[in-house]
Amino acid sequence: MTLVQLKYAVTLEKVKNFALAAHELLIAQPTLSLQIQKLERSIGITIFDRTTNPISITNEGKEFLQQAR
Repeated sequence: MTLVQLKYAVTLEKVKNFALAAHELLIAQPTLSLQIQKLERSIGITIFDRTTNPISITNEGKEFLQQAR
């Protein structure tokens, strides 16, 4: 887990859209997706439910993001 990944996750939580978050972070959307996946693997939980539009945050993700902020 890196500080950059935490920043990406907090931004994604705020805008609830990968493309918009990537734009705000000035990175490519695939880069954001990959870093979020790496973060989720490293902590062993799913932070974001990608099946909804806009994306939603899992219960475990809410707890994690609260601590990340």
